[in-house]
Amino acid sequence: MHQHEKINYVEFPAQDMSVTKAFFSTVFSWEFTDYGPDYCAFSNAGLDGGFYKAPLSSSSANGSCLVVFYSDELEQTLHKIETAGGHIIKPVFDFAGGRRFHFSDPNGNEFAVWSDS
Repeated sequence: MHQHEKINYVEFPAQDMSVTKAFFSTVFSWEFTDYGPDYCAFSNAGLDGGFYKAPLSSSSANGSCLVVFYSDELEQTLHKIETAGGHIIKPVFDFAGGRRFHFSDPNGNEFAVWSDS
């Protein structure tokens, strides 16, 4: 259901759509719908969105918004990310609300994962 004036959708750049879909479906069980060769939508992510073909990547160092996932088992999620071809760019660290780490997907987009345990 769409909610008035609430965040509804998010989009990320991707250089390689097939690698993107394989990574996010393997690690996070996302589902994809292709809309031509240059765009795919994702679902089953908590918030719907898509990837558009571009030679760019999003990073907090460049001022991009940082999307943060939650995990009940932080180290298990970290392992799944590395196994699927992601890169850990900030190892697990403590913060006031728990622990987290940052990673990049195979396209170089930065994300984070946190846990309260």
